[in-house]
Amino acid sequence: MSKQDGFKRRARAGSVKEALDAIETDPSHHLAGPFRPQTPLPPDTPRKTSSSISWQQAHSEANRTAGVSPSKGLWSDVKTWKWVVHPASSLKLLLIVGALYINWTLLAPHVAPDLPNPFEPLLFISHRVPGSSDDDPRYQKGYLDFAFIAYHIIVWSFVRQSITLHFLKPWARWCGIKKEGKLDRFGEQGYAVVYFGFFGLWGLRIMSQLPTWWYRTEYFWIDYPHWDMKPELKRYYLMQFSYWLQQLIVLAFRLEKPRMDYKELVAHHIVTLWLIGWSYLVNLTLIGNAVYVSMDIPDVFLAFSKLLNYLQTEAKVVSFAIFVVIWTYFRHYLNLVMLWSVYSEFDLIPESAKYWDPPRGVWMVWWMKWQIFAPILLLQLLNLFWYYLVLRIIYRAIVERGITDVRSDDEDDGEDEPDDDKDD
Repeated sequence: MSKQDGFKRRARAGSVKEALDAIETDPSHHLAGPFRPQTPLPPDTPRKTSSSISWQQAHSEANRTAGVSPSKGLWSDVKTWKWVVHPASSLKLLLIVGALYINWTLLAPHVAPDLPNPFEPLLFISHRVPGSSDDDPRYQKGYLDFAFIAYHIIVWSFVRQSITLHFLKPWARWCGIKKEGKLDRFGEQGYAVVYFGFFGLWGLRIMSQLPTWWYRTEYFWIDYPHWDMKPELKRYYLMQFSYWLQQLIVLAFRLEKPRMDYKELVAHHIVTLWLIGWSYLVNLTLIGNAVYVSMDIPDVFLAFSKLLNYLQTEAKVVSFAIFVVIWTYFRHYLNLVMLWSVYSEFDLIPESAKYWDPPRGVWMVWWMKWQIFAPILLLQLLNLFWYYLVLRIIYRAIVERGITDVRSDDEDDGEDEPDDDKDD
């Protein structure tokens, strides 16, 4: 294989079957790769743990092989978008905005008491509905939402890289994982557990406050338009959008080493942003919240199963089985429930709202039904592709290799360099 721009070029597959086989055995594939049988360590080379390597050594080694070019200063990182992967630069940007907000708050009352703080929309949600009660405040969408999203792209860049570089990768190194590729994937999956765990629970909390609990799909449409949002729902929506946009930026600018399923992931992120943006714009945040929950909760179990497989613990088999059940229910059953709701319950929308009148918050002309249906269907098709890979892994583990033969002695990690046994 030749190299181009520092990445290995992979040979073309001669058939669909060869392509699928390549995906399943490729460690860089975000779903199938981490579930491959891991290479067992020889008896005379035990995996290093806390008894043989300190946390400081693990932190140093993990960051030495982080695969991110060193920062050349804040301005250089801003121009090259490297602030997305350098937590020190993203932190500086966050602190600059925070300092400006605090200075305005302290000084403006003495200089311009009637002017609102121009930095407030970056940190807090905007567009409170005039006259809404303090006991039950409501918010609508508006142009200042873009400011909130932009700032929180920086927030997620800092949070993601800080957790990954300063905790998860050192932890993986401390547990004995030494190869750069596996350290990268371990960090990504650990962060996924943290992020989707938090937002999965938050999404459940918000749904419990809505008439749509638990997937009472008729309320996606009854009393439409749902233009006035609870503050928690609006904040949740915008923070989710900023997260997925930050992830797309990392992929689009190739700020990290791309995977074999790079195009699939880009398509997934674009469809997700399409769903989030359109549902927010056309006042369908209730179905949007339901889609979020159906996607986030199984991602926790997916990422956790990957972590256990990288660590080669006995619990990985049980975790994988639980993941398959959770994935099947949330990513397929509930997704089909929502697709059926769009198809069969769309007409529950009041007749007064079946017009194209954006100033009134009304968008639901007849063809909007299919505009809503299409991205959810695309997500289902992507999920089915990944589900097929998961089922192939199960089939091969049970039928072709035998359920007890879960490791391969001649596995080639492809993208990874050989272990260096000279680590102290």
